Amino acid sequence: MDSLYFTRDLVNEPAIVLTPQELAKRVKKRFKNSNVKVNVMNFEALKKARMNAILSVGSGSANKPLMIVLHYKPAKVNFKLALVGKGVTYDSGGLSLKPTDHMVDMKADMSGAATVIGAIDAARTSKLPVEIYGVIPAVENLINGNSYKPGDIVKTASGKSIEVKNTDAEGRIILADALEFASKKKPQAIIDFATLTGACVVALGELMAGLFTKSAWLKEKLLFAGRKTYELLWEMPFNDEYGEQLKSDIADIKNLGTRWGGAITAAKFLEFFVDQNISYAHVDIAGPSLKNNFTNYWKKWNTGFGVRLMYELLKII
Repeated sequence: MDSLYFTRDLVNEPAIVLTPQELAKRVKKRFKNSNVKVNVMNFEALKKARMNAILSVGSGSANKPLMIVLHYKPAKVNFKLALVGKGVTYDSGGLSLKPTDHMVDMKADMSGAATVIGAIDAARTSKLPVEIYGVIPAVENLINGNSYKPGDIVKTASGKSIEVKNTDAEGRIILADALEFASKKKPQAIIDFATLTGACVVALGELMAGLFTKSAWLKEKLLFAGRKTYELLWEMPFNDEYGEQLKSDIADIKNLGTRWGGAITAAKFLEFFVDQNISYAHVDIAGPSLKNNFTNYWKKWNTGFGVRLMYELLKII
């Protein structure tokens, strides 16, 4: 439970306090003198690695973007997993500016990152025999004269290019670099957690997260863990036909499809940057990660959704 409380503290911290740099600082402190290695890739390291997707989204903030890489490797390893978490510590929408009412809760747009941190913390305190890489791109999506713009073309670390149709679809852009990085670690499976789309909340409400995967075994284990913890998942369509909406005339892919099936096209975008030989699941937690009225302990505070789910999964994977 301590890992979950730590996760909740992160997602409920105001964005004026929890910048990308402060998030990295707290992660380092949490895992100091443990068997979890923490590497923080700063602005210069991101430039050297050509992670232009992360750099572009973070270009409008005085707080520079970074990427936090965690590595937990116990003495006994039964499985190798990569967890990727969206770490937008505040999201104004960028030049595609959100309405004010939609900005108020955007301190929690790093809930996916917090879930990854909490899951790795739970694994190491319980000494679970799963090697885990945690990959967390951390940025603020704000506005200044350097901000990335609709119409830009961004070349990612993978070499694949993105046509930016909307700067408020920024989470998928930073995850492009993170998923490519995770794929290079050659895990047996990759799972990402992200407050990715309002469309998923429209589809499923606030109680369930959307699950997108083509892996039958990974799907069954995630659904089982969700039922056991009551951190519920619902399998969403993941057909390749939805990816047709993301074809671009001037880049390899664009970051937004039509208004229909937005959660699905967002998931197809992410899949484009994952090694096809690796089992992959995307979990859209935009609904259940934010405060809601379904249970008493969720009413006033963002929830830390996904930590208990992952703890159960790590015990049976």
